[in-house]
Amino acid sequence: MTTALVVVDVQQDYFPGGAYPLVGPEEAAQAGGRVLAAARGAGHVVVHVQHHSLDDTPFLRPGTPGVAIHPALTPGPGEALVVKHAPNSFLGTGLEELLRDRGVEDLVVVGMMTSMCVDSTVRSAAERGFAVTVVADACAAPDLELAGTRVPGAVAHTAFLAALGDGFARVVTSAELLEELGSGPRASAPL
Repeated sequence: MTTALVVVDVQQDYFPGGAYPLVGPEEAAQAGGRVLAAARGAGHVVVHVQHHSLDDTPFLRPGTPGVAIHPALTPGPGEALVVKHAPNSFLGTGLEELLRDRGVEDLVVVGMMTSMCVDSTVRSAAERGFAVTVVADACAAPDLELAGTRVPGAVAHTAFLAALGDGFARVVTSAELLEELGSGPRASAPL
């Protein structure tokens, strides 16, 4: 089985000083960086996804510093970069074809925002028949609000991961994933 690491939207606007900072993006980037290093070390396919907002969204605008990928997860030589314009990384992009052409069956997903682009991408991947693992501590979410009720980012993050773990993906921590790597090959363990 071929595994790919998909790094979703780890972009500058989601970090302190950016146009839409999330809760805990630095910690998520550090965990994502460890997973990226392990994927590279194992020779797995690595795909970076970068969002370019084309609507009235005030962040991730093409031509702004905030659209840049964070240095902790910059694409390396030979790693694909997919640009998208919707939350779902498969919608209107060549991501599925890229993965299928490389024989990928298993995806490991890290990135931002848990409550939007990670969620949408993971659900779409599962519906397309990929086996998906989401690395919980390598993702981050914003504070949300509905009808005057504030939902702290950590709560939103946990709720969305719980929903994904209930039928769409396996949800693990970076430590758990890296431990699996250290314990020898397992057919059921991606990366």
